[in-house]
Amino acid sequence: MTEFTLHDKSSAPAESTPLLEKSEKAFGRIPGLHAVMAESPQLLDGYQVLHKLFTETSLNADEQTVVWQTINVEHACHYCVPAHTGIAKRMGVDDEITTALRQETPLPTAKLEALRTFTLALVRNRGVLGADDVDNFLAAGYDRRNILEVILGVAQKVMSNYTNHLANTPVDKPMQQFAWKKGASTQG
Repeated sequence: MTEFTLHDKSSAPAESTPLLEKSEKAFGRIPGLHAVMAESPQLLDGYQVLHKLFTETSLNADEQTVVWQTINVEHACHYCVPAHTGIAKRMGVDDEITTALRQETPLPTAKLEALRTFTLALVRNRGVLGADDVDNFLAAGYDRRNILEVILGVAQKVMSNYTNHLANTPVDKPMQQFAWKKGASTQG
């Protein structure tokens, strides 16, 4: 398989340098995903923009985490599940939510479970949903804006999950404590 470079500011294309500086400022380091994406400044820029936009949606931290981790787990992303476990901790998301998402067990509220169910349906059916999928989501207390915000989250995670699958991005050292493998129900 093709090997991808984990770029730093000296090896990345010139257009990626300010983007890597932005990553370093935000995270105190250059995350491996960003180091790989730096090969294409447009991909890294797009990812950073989508991430920023998704964090500005009307979804709260718990709900953002449900969308991100639902997609990460469904796509079996070895890099993003640990990364978003650490991000969830930083965002103050209850460990009960994170554990349920990682282990694919029921979430603590019906509303969050409806969000996971809707997100999974969107991913698995590539956006082709039945009226019941949408009606159940709306009945749980979400609205049309939230439907579109979940689509934004899916777009962001497709960029990262697919990149990590192709590049086999190594899990960043600070996130290794949250290592994860699909189907390993004892991991928290």
